[in-house]
Amino acid sequence: MVTVGEVRLAETAEDIARCLPVMAHLRPHVITEEFVERVEAQQAQGYRLAYMEDGGSVVAVAGFRVMEMLASGRTLYVDDLVTDESRRSRGHGKALMDWLQAHARSAGCETFSLDSGTHRQEAHAFYFRERMRVTSFHFAKKLE
Repeated sequence: MVTVGEVRLAETAEDIARCLPVMAHLRPHVITEEFVERVEAQQAQGYRLAYMEDGGSVVAVAGFRVMEMLASGRTLYVDDLVTDESRRSRGHGKALMDWLQAHARSAGCETFSLDSGTHRQEAHAFYFRERMRVTSFHFAKKLE
């Protein structure tokens, strides 16, 4: 296990761009040229991008937002959570998850939630180890 670094918020275009190689593991469809622009547009709606470094490289990234929901009250919802594939099982994901939950508590959230693609079984095992539970199904439809 490596020593994990501190979590930072990506607030500049340069910080955001540095997160792309890790985010691409989770969101390969996001085109490089559009990534910073899309994150900045989401930031205007409350999205935040947190990241961790190890040895000068970004190794884990989480996109999240704090919002009010009728179903669960004030919640920190994680849109994106990913660790570089070559750096997994070294404590980075756990440290980022712990930071996100502490951030949720400090923001007065009652719940902490995320969705995870059905094909991401390794991620699901991690979430279960973190004492998260499946509480609903997420349905989606591509609009044409």
